[in-house]
Amino acid sequence: MQNTAVTLCADDYGLAPGLGRAIRDLIDQGRLQATGCMTGSPFWPEEALRLKALDGRAQIGVHLTLTDQRPLGPMPTLAPEGRLPPLGALLKRAVLHRLPAPEVAAELERQMDAFEAHFGRPPDFLDGHHHVHQLPGVREAVIGLWRRRMGGRGWVRNCWESPVAILRRGVDPLRATVIAGLGLPFRFMLRAAGVPHNRSFRGVYDFSDRLPYGELFRRFTDRPGPATLMMCHPGFVDEALVACERLTAQREVEYRFFASDAMPLSLAERGLTLAPLSP
Repeated sequence: MQNTAVTLCADDYGLAPGLGRAIRDLIDQGRLQATGCMTGSPFWPEEALRLKALDGRAQIGVHLTLTDQRPLGPMPTLAPEGRLPPLGALLKRAVLHRLPAPEVAAELERQMDAFEAHFGRPPDFLDGHHHVHQLPGVREAVIGLWRRRMGGRGWVRNCWESPVAILRRGVDPLRATVIAGLGLPFRFMLRAAGVPHNRSFRGVYDFSDRLPYGELFRRFTDRPGPATLMMCHPGFVDEALVACERLTAQREVEYRFFASDAMPLSLAERGLTLAPLSP
């Protein structure tokens, strides 16, 4: 029987209040099934309280962060001036196996602590800002977190997607293939460790408006297989977001699409549904 369910996961909850307001609204409307939280953000404690009112309406996870933001504790090697490196610098260290593993593991523990302290329970899943959770020197710590802190429950995002599917989709294929390639070794590790994870990953694009978002959504949700996960980045742009993030205007484009009738109509005309991820 052909699978018809897709899980929509909004990244970056907690980074700025405008993002939280938009994501909560979409969860309340039943348009999102999951959101990953940036618990190192100074806005997280207050945003967590607001999100708790919707607990049970969506899966709530930790969006583990090792780029651009301030760490929750000292990281003299990776963040000597109190700010995490940009993605390019982190990626270079990771592929050369030069990440300070103890520092990384300690920071991920702190971000998990911050989730539990303000949300009051363990997360439903783990993933990574800029997909850092699947990098060498990070992925080992992520699997350890799942074992120790989640009691073997919940799931971990995997960014592997078949290159054939990526090329057929025709959306930013180079970027999507690079992210998928980094996810392939992680997929093997997750399987070996018995960690539940999604089997298809969608949503990678350049955050431009070259294609209408409705067309992007149609391509990303086309022919879903079992445990299909699509990431998205809806939000309202505010001063806090502009101060810390270059991805701004397209977030409001995504929000308007998800909040409109066009999104459920797109799914209905193809016989698709939205459902929480149950890998």
